[in-house]
Amino acid sequence: MEARAPDVGRVSSRPMGDAPRDLGRDVIRREAEALSAFADRLGDEFDAAVDRVLACAGRVILCGIGKSGQIAQKIASTLVSTGTPAGFLHPAEGFHGDVGIVTSRDVVIAVSNSGTAREVLDLLPTIHALGAKVIAMTGGRGSPLARAADVVLCWGEVREADPMGLVPTVSSALTLALGDALAVAVMAKRGFGAKDYALVHPSGAIGRKLTLRVVDLLRGDETNPRVASGATFADALATITRHMLGGVSVVDAGGRLVGLLTDGDVRRAMGSATGTVAELMAKPVAGLMTRGPTVVAPEMLAFDALRTMETHRPRPVMLLPVVDAAGVAVGMIHLHTLVQAGLTSGKDES
Repeated sequence: MEARAPDVGRVSSRPMGDAPRDLGRDVIRREAEALSAFADRLGDEFDAAVDRVLACAGRVILCGIGKSGQIAQKIASTLVSTGTPAGFLHPAEGFHGDVGIVTSRDVVIAVSNSGTAREVLDLLPTIHALGAKVIAMTGGRGSPLARAADVVLCWGEVREADPMGLVPTVSSALTLALGDALAVAVMAKRGFGAKDYALVHPSGAIGRKLTLRVVDLLRGDETNPRVASGATFADALATITRHMLGGVSVVDAGGRLVGLLTDGDVRRAMGSATGTVAELMAKPVAGLMTRGPTVVAPEMLAFDALRTMETHRPRPVMLLPVVDAAGVAVGMIHLHTLVQAGLTSGKDES
């Protein structure tokens, strides 16, 4: 099934700027123009490719040489990480036995901008003989690769973004974006969700964001500083100092949270004290604590607790009491603990 839409086009023929930043901006704009035009043209052939991958009973094997091969490896990696068994076959190695990984249950995605890469084309007869289906990702609509494929994803002829129009830039961006589009569409149709994603990213930042819970960071009494509501300021201060978490939960006789005293509350109490130190230390903690503090549940994702701290109004906080369904204070979580566990509000390190 071959695409018949017009070429993406030769992008812009306008002169490129002289300053480095102008050259850089022009490259990015030319690639963006090509990507936008290609996005508007995705149609039946893209749906057919997604259906072919979803129906694959084996693995999706990516194949390409040079820059196309490097991008093919990235596409294979993205497919694997989003729930589609995939791998990469280097065409040169394929001639020396590696083509044996291909079976009749597989789909081979052959990547070549020109559609004339000899290493890829020479391997296709063997791939067909093994019974695998072939999807072509190419810019060469009438190329040998397009003619030999079962499904063709084709962006047509493009002008590269360098002054000579020769360096793989626009074509590489199109190939990479098309691979991402295919992987995400397959992932969505497969119903691959956040929990599935976490299973295949167990040790990275994404895995931690999706699996690490607040309770996983609690260590019993060590992370559960508490004083009774009838305690004095001195009692609370001693507990804060002993646990070194920066605060203490104030609880009733049943252990239910009634307030929170933090290092900030301590400084404010000392700064506004009018009597002697002894008088301040004897004051009931209930009169100095913050009532109704923001709390988190033990089963909450640790990443969500981090977001709760960061988005707290009127200002972010660094400390949150942990309470169970009955309102009992079972722990306390500090921003530093979350950071030490490898959590950040940014993107995954990969």
